[in-house]
Amino acid sequence: MVTQSAQRPFRKTSFWIGIALLLLAGSASLLALRSIQQSRQAAIEEAAKPPPERVDVAALGRIEPKSEVIDIAAAETGVLSRILIEEGSQVEAGQILAELDMYDIRKAERDYAASQLAEAQQTLAAERSLGEARIAEATTKAGQIDQPQIQAIEAQSAEIRSLEARLSLAKIDLARFENLLAQGAITQQEFDRQQTEVDELISNIANAIATKKQLELARSTDLENAAAQVSMAKADLQLAAVETGVTSAQQNLALAEARLNRTVIKAPSTGQILDIYVRPGEAVSNNRLMSLGNTNEMYVVAEVYETDVGLVNIGQNATITSRNGAFQGSLSGTVETIGLQIFKNDVLDDDPAANADARIVEVRIAVDQDEAVAMLTNLQVDVLIDIKSGES
Repeated sequence: MVTQSAQRPFRKTSFWIGIALLLLAGSASLLALRSIQQSRQAAIEEAAKPPPERVDVAALGRIEPKSEVIDIAAAETGVLSRILIEEGSQVEAGQILAELDMYDIRKAERDYAASQLAEAQQTLAAERSLGEARIAEATTKAGQIDQPQIQAIEAQSAEIRSLEARLSLAKIDLARFENLLAQGAITQQEFDRQQTEVDELISNIANAIATKKQLELARSTDLENAAAQVSMAKADLQLAAVETGVTSAQQNLALAEARLNRTVIKAPSTGQILDIYVRPGEAVSNNRLMSLGNTNEMYVVAEVYETDVGLVNIGQNATITSRNGAFQGSLSGTVETIGLQIFKNDVLDDDPAANADARIVEVRIAVDQDEAVAMLTNLQVDVLIDIKSGES
C-alpha cells in the first residue's frame, strides 16, 4: 500500500506536466493563428497585384502551301488510262496531268470535226472565188460595152457642133446673098442654092441630135443590162448555205474539243503534285485523283482559341517548332491573315487533357524558311505568336 508521503511527489510532477502541456498548446495555437493571418495577408496582397501581362499566344497549327492544298478530280466518270506526271513533279497551270480511257476516242472525234471544218472552209473559199470571178467578168463586160458607146456619143456631139458651125456660116452667106439679090448682083438661082444649103444643114443637125439621143438611150439601156448581169452574178454567189455549213462545222469542232477536254485532267494552277490517289486502270468518279499545292511559299495555319484571337494582329512575328523533330530548331514567320469565321479545331493535341472541342479562328502565318517545310504539308506544329511585336 502506497503511503501519502509517497503520493505527494507524484502529484506535484503531474501538476507541472499539465502546466507545461497547457503552455505548449497555447504556443501552438498562437503560432497557428499567426500563420493563418500571414496566409490571409499574403492572399490579399497577391489578389491586389495586377495580373501578369501576356506577351504571346500559343496555338497548334499545320503546314500547308500558300494556295492551300487543291484536290484535283476528273470532269466525268471513267477509267484512268495514263498518268503523265509523278508525285513531287512541278507543274504549270493548264498542264495535262492524266488522261481517261475515252481520250483516244474523243481525240478521233475532234480530228474528224476539224477535217469537216477544213472541208467546209475550202468549199466556201471555192464558192467565193467562183462568184467573185463571175462578178468580175460581168463588170468587165459592162466596161467593154460602155466605153465604145461613150466614144460614139462624143463623136456624134462633135458632128453636131461641126454642123452647127457650118449652119452659122451658111446663114451669114444667105443674108449676104439676099442683099446681093436685091441689088441685082446675083441671080435667083444662086440665092436658092444658098437657101437649100442652109435647109440641109438644119436637117442634118436635127438628124445628128436624134442619133445622139438614140446612142444615149442605147447606152443607158446597155448599162442597165450590164448592171443587172452584175447583180445576177452576185445573186448567183450562193454563200449563205456554205457559210451555214462552216458555222455548223465550227460548232461541231467546239463541241468535240469540249468533250475531249473532259477526258483529260489539267493542273488548275502552278504548283507541286503532293500525292496521287488513283492509278491507271482504276475507275474514277467524283473522288479526288491527286492533290496539288504551291510549295514555293509555305504557310502555317494556326488554330488560335477564340478567347485569344483578339490579341493577334497582322504583322506580328511568330515562332514555329516541331515537337516530333520533323525539322531542326525553330522557324520564323509573320501573321498575314486572320480568319473571319470560328471553327471547331482540326489539329488535335496529343495531350489527353487538351480540349478536343475548342472553338478556334484560323490565323495564316507566312513562313520565312519555305524550303525547310516544302515537303511537310499537313505537318502538326506548335506556334507561338509574339503579340508585342506588332506594337509600334
